[in-house]
Amino acid sequence: MAEEKKTVKKEAPKRKETEVGEATHYFGHIGVAVVKATKGPIKKGDKLHFVGGSADFDQTVDSLQVEHKDVDQLAKGKEGGMKVSEKVHEGNKIFRIEG
Repeated sequence: MAEEKKTVKKEAPKRKETEVGEATHYFGHIGVAVVKATKGPIKKGDKLHFVGGSADFDQTVDSLQVEHKDVDQLAKGKEGGMKVSEKVHEGNKIFRIEG
């Protein structure tokens, strides 16, 4: 007789996320999202979580641009472009993953 293996499903540890902005546009042909820092700054190196519609993925901010110029951060209320690995939609929420 074959032995049945019991699999114990472990829950992923809860992680702290803080809402920082939202996607306002997506350029599919170049994979760039226009993001607006609505509730806090977005900085190079931040690990972000995009959520809404069919989007649910994590992405590290490798580059940010405003008016085709590289910047290190978007201050609250500012918009800029960033390369994303998956499609986003207008209104997708953006959370900074803490820790």
